[in-house]
Amino acid sequence: MLLSIKTKLKLSKTQETIMSKHAGIARFTYNWGLAAWNNLYKDGLKPNKYILKKFFNNHVKPEFDWIKEKGICQKITQYAFDNLGDSFSRFFSKKGGYPNFKKKGHHDSFTIDAGGKPISVGGKSIKLPTIGWVRTYEGLPHTTCKSITISRTADSWFIAFASEQEYESTIKQHEIVGVDLGVKELATLSTGKVFPNPKHYKTNLEKLRRLSRKFSRKVNVSENKHKAKLKLAKHHAKVANLRIDTLHKITTYLCKNHAKVVIEDLAVANMVKNHKLAQVISDCGFGELRRQLEYKAKKFGCEIIIADRWYPSSKTCSNCGHIQDMPLKERIYNCQSCNFILDRDLNAAINLSRLAKP
Repeated sequence: MLLSIKTKLKLSKTQETIMSKHAGIARFTYNWGLAAWNNLYKDGLKPNKYILKKFFNNHVKPEFDWIKEKGICQKITQYAFDNLGDSFSRFFSKKGGYPNFKKKGHHDSFTIDAGGKPISVGGKSIKLPTIGWVRTYEGLPHTTCKSITISRTADSWFIAFASEQEYESTIKQHEIVGVDLGVKELATLSTGKVFPNPKHYKTNLEKLRRLSRKFSRKVNVSENKHKAKLKLAKHHAKVANLRIDTLHKITTYLCKNHAKVVIEDLAVANMVKNHKLAQVISDCGFGELRRQLEYKAKKFGCEIIIADRWYPSSKTCSNCGHIQDMPLKERIYNCQSCNFILDRDLNAAINLSRLAKP
């Protein structure tokens, strides 16, 4: 199976400058393509990435010597147009919004390849096409890949690529488990195990506010403004990494130890419309949790079952099947039919687990 690997690069100042130049060229190419697409559409034409790519290579690229500078991989412009085409494909299929122009310092990234040849990866050093040798902080598996994407978060550069990995089927402790996701407890399992919600964003909110105030008070286009921006970006990255680490631990545990995992089909986009809960719901990362479950299920050999969005798991008694209203403020399920009493989340998790039984 194909799995993506992402790790931090250990770069010198010279190498960081080279990476910034590549990201700048990719951004310039993408923005030029988007502007040309908009102009052609206004003129009543139907543009596509192939027409734009051909015109750019033949008429635009030769005019800019800095694009053809020594040490710059020329494949980045090709992938910039591919990304633009993918953005419009998502827009036309209603999976995303209309593409926006890219800004310097916001999601800087670029993709390179070796002209169709496989790129060897392994250990703590990688030889990138044209760029040369770069080091990583952690050892990578010895494999090959077709292309490599390099991106920047705050002041750190990361490398990502897809590689083939073998399935790691594990011995399962439980055949079926139901997972109830929530705000108070991030995940409650039908086996009784509970993963508390660490609320990383709320815990770090005061420091984020303080750094944001310092950033806003600095003089525009100054060195101090740039330093404050980096501090704020680094702290945002830290909070995001803490959240992702928590989700990785939960999803790995579920897929390694259970043959069948039943989760809810949550409408997160509708849930965050409640402004009183939007912040804490976003901090939970329900969408990321489901994404991790889906690819780890293939990796560890388990099955993911998605319960219907309207299945009343919280309203149904897990003892007798009686259905009753359960406001969010009520944390204990007290069945009005059989007087069965159980924690609200555990009751829902048990109901979900029964959906996997024949």
